[in-house]
Amino acid sequence: MRFTRVAVAATAAALTFTLTACAGEDAGSGGDTGGAAKSFAAGSTMERLNKAQSVKVGTKFDQPGFGLKGLSGKPEGFDVEVAKIITKELGIPTDKIEFVETTSKVREDAIVNNNVDFIVATYTINDKRKERVAFAGPYYEAGQNILVKADDATITGPDAFKAGDKKVCSVTGSTPAENIKTYVKDVAAQVVLFDTYDKCISALDGGQVNAVTTDNVILLGYIAKNEGKYKLAGDNFTKEPYGIGVKIDDKDFRTFINDTLEKAYADGSWKKAWDDTAGKFGAELGTAPAVNRY
Repeated sequence: MRFTRVAVAATAAALTFTLTACAGEDAGSGGDTGGAAKSFAAGSTMERLNKAQSVKVGTKFDQPGFGLKGLSGKPEGFDVEVAKIITKELGIPTDKIEFVETTSKVREDAIVNNNVDFIVATYTINDKRKERVAFAGPYYEAGQNILVKADDATITGPDAFKAGDKKVCSVTGSTPAENIKTYVKDVAAQVVLFDTYDKCISALDGGQVNAVTTDNVILLGYIAKNEGKYKLAGDNFTKEPYGIGVKIDDKDFRTFINDTLEKAYADGSWKKAWDDTAGKFGAELGTAPAVNRY
């Protein structure tokens, strides 16, 4: 009987150890748990999102390298990874992020109307947009360029549109769409606008336009996806600092995101996000841009 009691006790102890070890393994390998215990100022956007353990992030679904909806049904790219860095700092697990397709023409409305909590969507910071929203960042600086078919030698830069005989496509509500208008002879006849860049690429393929213009890193994504089919026509002709859009009066949230970006610059997560996404297309990341704490 004594032997039996000892054996039972030993078995129970072993079982307890095994269960404890398994629990420890689960806790350590369960992925991004979100860290819901984080503490934020009462009444802040950070506190609200952390308590809800969910967040809506606006991004693009049609931009290779930055925000492209893939076979998984979820968007992938640099902007998506930057959004994940921010939500992790909020203590929200990745699987609680709802990515909302946010095209260029609706970005300000999406923030003002509370359709999203913040936007990471190749969103150029400019004064006109600051009239309705605020920006954290920048977290990257792109430059506008032009994409043409690989065998097109007639377009070597934006000045090629001044003659009035070539059409160029961009996206409604985008900075590139406004910039290119200063180079064309007849805006109505030469500038074709759609809601997504995929439609511009289709128009180029079909011969409805001669070129597509937007930021260089977006165009490089299309070039990488279609090897030998397209090329860039000349050098970048603008500077486009990408920011993270938030409500115009939410300075605390903007400060929090800026702090998070600077932390990501320092710990290498920002660079890793780039290397795993847009960096694969040959675009250079450059040095971390200084955030603008206006």
